[in-house]
Amino acid sequence: MIIAIDGYEANVEHRVGIGRYAYEILCNIARIDSSHTFRIYLPEAPIPDMPKQTDRWTYRIAGPKNLWTFVGLPLALTLDRPRPDVIFSPTHYVPRWINIPRVMAIMDLSYLSYPEMFRSQDLHQLVNWTAYSVRHARAILTISEFSKRAIIKQYGVSDKRVIVTYPGLTMPNTQIQSNTLGDYILSVGTLQPRKNFVRLIEAFSIIASRYSNLTLVIVGKKGWLYEEILAAPKKNGVEARVKFLDFVADSDLPALYKNAQAFALPSLYEGFGLPVLEAMSFGTPVVISNTSSLPEIAGEAGIYVDPEETQSIADGLIQAITEKGEAAKKRSELAASQVKQFSWEKAAKQTLEVLEKVGKGESPSR
Repeated sequence: MIIAIDGYEANVEHRVGIGRYAYEILCNIARIDSSHTFRIYLPEAPIPDMPKQTDRWTYRIAGPKNLWTFVGLPLALTLDRPRPDVIFSPTHYVPRWINIPRVMAIMDLSYLSYPEMFRSQDLHQLVNWTAYSVRHARAILTISEFSKRAIIKQYGVSDKRVIVTYPGLTMPNTQIQSNTLGDYILSVGTLQPRKNFVRLIEAFSIIASRYSNLTLVIVGKKGWLYEEILAAPKKNGVEARVKFLDFVADSDLPALYKNAQAFALPSLYEGFGLPVLEAMSFGTPVVISNTSSLPEIAGEAGIYVDPEETQSIADGLIQAITEKGEAAKKRSELAASQVKQFSWEKAAKQTLEVLEKVGKGESPSR
């Protein structure tokens, strides 16, 4: 079987969100021992850490990069011979104008739940292009049962077409560096409104006077509508105690997670929340929203808060940094057990099973 994969989102240097998902699925599929031929389509040459080319794993470079799903990718798929049996787009957008069976991935539907938190151009693309892709995809992969229910409800598709493949955990095997930041609460995520950083900063300002040596460290590149987030520390009188570290290399994240007093992600909406899993893997208590997919991911290990109530977030932070003894030990044990349920290797195998079934014309559900 010839399996085509859209590698656009994976082929970037700084991967977050859907880029991380696409890259990990790609790399783990490449490690599976199978007889299939894989063609990875890119608008430019693969960067060095992409899977190495082999007889069964080849890259097809096509353009233009602009309008990739409208022109570049469909044209390359149409001209390529022999024709692929299936094409996988690990994004919300499948290629247009082709007759090859298509499989797509949807991370979440936050753009429909919180449209005001997206730039108008991005919102228009997400709403319209995703709807088109859902209509034309033979199967839809998603990253949580929460997202699956939302997709079925919103788009009216059969539950047999929507398959959950949980993301996994990949932290670099590096020596944990000494802590140079003192006592801090950590949060990791792209600076965008639905991450709820403004309320997190407000909550931190409530407890800051009680814990004079404590800081809030926020790791994440600028996304969109981030100006209010960057202004929040000064507005709440904690400008000197909130640090924005922008994008941090994967090799530096383990030390940040391990040395943190607590990890906080009181998001308004998460399709999965990979940083929560990463923090839990280091035994760091996680303060997270009681909504969307986060209870599904953290299970009994999470400290849950109402993301729309600043005082609730503050109370969760206090619980996380003061919990000691048997209670803290129990939470750490629960976190370690929960983390073991998630694996990129498993997600890749499940993804390949779906691609094989769609390529053969079978039902994608397991």
